[in-house]
Amino acid sequence: MRAVNRSVVTGGAGFIGSHLVELLLQRGDEVIVLDDLSTGSARNLAAVDDHPRLELHQGSVTDAAAVRRATRGADRIFHLAAAVGVNLIVDSPLSSLRTNIHGTEIVLEAARETGAELLLASTSEVYGKNTADRLDEDADRILGSPLLSRWTYSAAKGIDEAFAHAYWNELGLPVTIVRLFNTCGPRQTGRYGMVVPRLIGQALRREPLTIYGDGRQTRCFSYVGDVVPAMVDLLENKQSTGRAFNLGGAEEISILDLAQRILSVTGSPSPVTLVPYEEAYSPGFEDMRRRVPDNTRSNRLVGYVPRTPLDTMIRRIADSIASRDTELFRAPSHLAQTQVP
Repeated sequence: MRAVNRSVVTGGAGFIGSHLVELLLQRGDEVIVLDDLSTGSARNLAAVDDHPRLELHQGSVTDAAAVRRATRGADRIFHLAAAVGVNLIVDSPLSSLRTNIHGTEIVLEAARETGAELLLASTSEVYGKNTADRLDEDADRILGSPLLSRWTYSAAKGIDEAFAHAYWNELGLPVTIVRLFNTCGPRQTGRYGMVVPRLIGQALRREPLTIYGDGRQTRCFSYVGDVVPAMVDLLENKQSTGRAFNLGGAEEISILDLAQRILSVTGSPSPVTLVPYEEAYSPGFEDMRRRVPDNTRSNRLVGYVPRTPLDTMIRRIADSIASRDTELFRAPSHLAQTQVP
């Protein structure tokens, strides 16, 4: 009989975190969520909020006492809590740095004290402006000036990974790192710059689909229902310890083409509008022209394959938005086109 894991999910009321919580409960875990509800919402956990094996702790990962309480007796910790989205990172770089760096150090130390395994959710943003054909986990990081807040998130998550690797290398903490590439799905909002739900929300409201830059920048979108099981499988595989793994989509698409696919799937008559970056932010804002993951490492270890087609993702996200209060998905006009997972 399988032993019951006591799993902690920081950021468990967020978009990805809530899907992870549901999966862990389905697999029989006791699940403790730690979330300050600043960008997440208890509403994301509505389907399981009365589950007998779920505890919700409202608190920040920057609060060491709150982290210690939540992680007491934990067998494993999924650290997803972070300041997310280009909008938030650019507007509030100081608080973002504190959450993403200091918060991660606190969680790592709590894992060491508890003896828990830890999975760190990182991001494709760590690769910066590297436009290689396929970004593998050893690809170089190419970043802009550290004085540009645009690169704050990338810099912070790179430090998070370095912290995690050092805890494994020097202190023996079992740590696995996953780098998420533009993960999307139901419950994700466009409020913080996430491009897919933002454009879908505009299409459903028959508003212009606003694309920043020339729209020719390309991304590979992955579905949360494909990514979350792979995260659990990676943590449970002992060969993942001390390593990083890409989890991304398979189809490279420009943002212009993404907008057209959204219009086609939703049947919306909305026009597409291009907005220069300097109008959305300030002069000198930088974006990545291309970002394509190499998923070979995660495929070989746990069989990860991004199976969900883009059109299916769009339909499911549209259904999710339509079933909730659409005002929650009304993104301010100054949000940038880039999605930061």
